Formats: sequence, structure tokens, C-alpha cells
Amino acid sequence: MSREDYEVIIGLEVHAELSTKTKIFCSCPTEFGGAPNTHTCPICMAMPGTLPVLNEKVVEYAVKAGLATNCEISKNSKNDRKNYYYPDLPKSYQISQYDKPLCENGEVEIETKDGKKTIRIERIHIEEDAGKLNHDDFGGGSLVDLNRAGVPLIETVSRPDMRSAEEAENYLRKLKSIFEYIEVSDCKMQEGSLRADVNVSVRKKGDTKLGTRTEMKNMNSFKSIVRAIDYEAERQIDVIENGGKIYQETLRWDDVSGKTFSMRDKEDAQDYRYFPDPDLVAIKLSEEYIQNIKNSLPELPESRKQRYLEEYKLSEKDAKLITSSKYLSDLFEEATAICNNAKAVNNWIISDISKILNENEMEPVQIPFNSKQLAKLIILIDKGTISSSIGKKVLAELFNNPRDPEEIIKEKGWIQISDEGAIKDVVLKVLKANPQSIEDYKGGKDKALGFLIGQAMKETKGKANPQMLNKMFLEELKK
Repeated sequence: MSREDYEVIIGLEVHAELSTKTKIFCSCPTEFGGAPNTHTCPICMAMPGTLPVLNEKVVEYAVKAGLATNCEISKNSKNDRKNYYYPDLPKSYQISQYDKPLCENGEVEIETKDGKKTIRIERIHIEEDAGKLNHDDFGGGSLVDLNRAGVPLIETVSRPDMRSAEEAENYLRKLKSIFEYIEVSDCKMQEGSLRADVNVSVRKKGDTKLGTRTEMKNMNSFKSIVRAIDYEAERQIDVIENGGKIYQETLRWDDVSGKTFSMRDKEDAQDYRYFPDPDLVAIKLSEEYIQNIKNSLPELPESRKQRYLEEYKLSEKDAKLITSSKYLSDLFEEATAICNNAKAVNNWIISDISKILNENEMEPVQIPFNSKQLAKLIILIDKGTISSSIGKKVLAELFNNPRDPEEIIKEKGWIQISDEGAIKDVVLKVLKANPQSIEDYKGGKDKALGFLIGQAMKETKGKANPQMLNKMFLEELKK
């Protein structure tokens, strides 16, 4: 049988670190970084005799995430102990939620090559993060950093509704976008604020029973997730085709070799010996509490996209790209409000800014300059102070060392030449050096004008006013 005779089944368990100021059960800070074990206290280090106290903001953020993903919100939920041992989990259990999560039965809509598709969400629950092991390749040991222990998470568990790596990527991007918009998580994948456990199985087309799944843990790169799913699906098909058996196990994805490696058998729910945490009371929510959070939800990506189509007359493609990220969307709106040129802001974001982000594998949240600086760049071009080609140089400088664009062009000597006398000198010099282009233009070859303007821009290092150049070349060529 061939690859086309099989169907890939994918489900994601997405962990998002919540943007609360303090941890889930203590008052230690949640900010990223800091020297190892400096954001800790007896509670998150699991010292004997300490008791957890639930951070109310964690519940609010989880309910907000549930409402934004069309979940049913439970008015009665609880915290449970999930028992397992890891070196970076001091208690030897994790406080999570088992049979009574805060949010259940949600769904989000994604775009696929075949049109829109609904991905069902089984549940969203709250839990604490574990610490981190820092491995010393030279000393041969590992050191435990508990700064991350107790950082609040929401885990969003999908149904196995995705059928390709592309669908899984689109679903994860959609969740990321929603969580950014409602401001429950900064979703900085490079810092581990958003990561996914990827479950993959295969079955022959036409079968209704799910195959045995494998799980790839803690993946925090879209590119790696796509590669890992494609590889693991192919691996499972090869095993089955060669008469082998797929085992339920946890795998490690190695980005360098592009392969998965077995870590351990994958546990089932009963292996964790869940039971209600006796140190925490049940979580009871009123209808009024839920409704207040619902009323406070901000504009979500789909709604904002529709508004951009109507208010700013953006194309469907451009509106979709810009609103896919709250950071890009805010940059667009704020810069447009300052420079009053939505078309130019859109063009800079869609083309040059997106290109730099892609080339450097950066997320929009990593854009180092602000909306005022982007708007100032566009105003300088609109006023004729600099040309668009110089604008591209200023943008590159904004990425490398963000500051006032006016400062940049003065410092670099990039102010546009708009003096008629100076431009005429350049035009005459270029015409004298290119008699063939004059003949070509007079012979009906309009491209010759573009060549001459290009030569003049080269002569002035991109600083000549292109509109003035165009006008003066035409005047001279008609003589």
C-alpha cells in the first residue's frame, strides 16, 4: 500500500503560560529570566508544611480563554493531584485538573486548502508548570532551576480532528492569535510561553478505529511541529507496512537529524493516580462572574479582520495576515492613527516588515520598534524628505537599533535631494553618459526611462526625489 492509502490523525495539547504577575499558588514573580532559583519560595519549592493558595487571576484568565474558544464554562470545578516523579517537580505531583476542568466542549474554526474547518476542543484546564533542568554537557550532570515551577498554565486539549501538519499549524496559530488578543498569555514561543504536545497516529483510509498514538512533548516552533508530524506519520506507515507494531510512547523530536527518538512509554490517565487536592477548596463560579468576563472580552481576530475589510478597504489576504497577530494588528492601527495612511502602513507590514521577520525567524512580538517610529518613517516618505528606497534602509536600521527615524536619516546623511538645480545636474550627467538610452526611448522603448532613473538614483545613492527625476528626464527627453 502507498502513503495515499493512509490517513494521519493529529491532536494537540497546547500549554500557554498565563500573563499573571505571580505564580498560581504563591506570590513569587512569573517574569521570564532571572538567575536560577531566585523566583522561588518555600511553597513553589514544596517545603514540608507549606500550603498552596489559588491565584484568582488564573481562574479569570482560564475562563476568558474558554469563552473566546466557545467552551462551556463549569460552575463547579476542582484541582487534582497528578502524581508522577520528575527531577524538576519538587512535590512529585503536579496540581492540575482531571475530571472537572474549568472549560469543556469548545471549538475554533481554521482555514484549510479545502476551505474552513472546525476543530473541536475537548477541554481547557489550569495547572502549574514544572521547573527546568539545565544540563551540563561538560560536567556530566544537571542542575535544577525552579524559577518556572508554579508558573500558571492553561492546557487546551483538542479532539483528534486534524488530518495534516498544515491543519495542525493553522490550529496552533489560531489559538496563539486568540490568546494574544484576549491578553491571557504573551505566547512567546521562543521563551516557552506557548508550547504543544503533539499526538500522531495513522490508520488506513476507511477505518473508523483510531490507531495507536505517539506523543512528541514540549514543541515550541511551528516549523519543527510541521516537520515532526510529517516525519512521524511516515515512520508509523513504514512500520505498519513492514509488519511492525506502533507502541504508545513519548518521543523526542531532534531538529538537527529530523527524526524522532523514543523516551519512555506513554502513560494513560490511570497511571497518574489522580485524586482531588485536599489543600485546595473547590472552584465555584456564579453566572454573574462568567457573564462579567464575557462582557469584558476584547475584539477577536475574526471580528477585527471584518472591520479592516470594511473600514480600511484592505484585501482579504492582507487583513487576514495582519489580524493573525495582535502585535501586528496593534502596530497597524496605532501607526495608521498617527500618519493617517492605512495603505502605506499595510504595505510596509505586509511586504518589508514581514520579509524581515521571516528571514530572521522572528515573531511579531519581537519587532523592536514601535508604532510611532513606523508612522514617522511613513510621514517622512509622504513629505518627500526621503525616498521609498531610503525608507527600506531606515526600516533595516529600526530593526537593528530602533530610534527616531529622523535621527537615523540625519545621522546617515540620507535626506532626499529635492533641489531642482542639483537634480537637473544629475539628469544631464546621466543623459550624457547614456546616449543609447536616449535613442531607445525616442524609438518607443519606455523601459529606457526606468533605466535612466535607476542610474540617477545610483548616482545619488538613492537620495534623489524620484518624482522630480521622472519629471525632469521627460522634459529633457522631449527636447
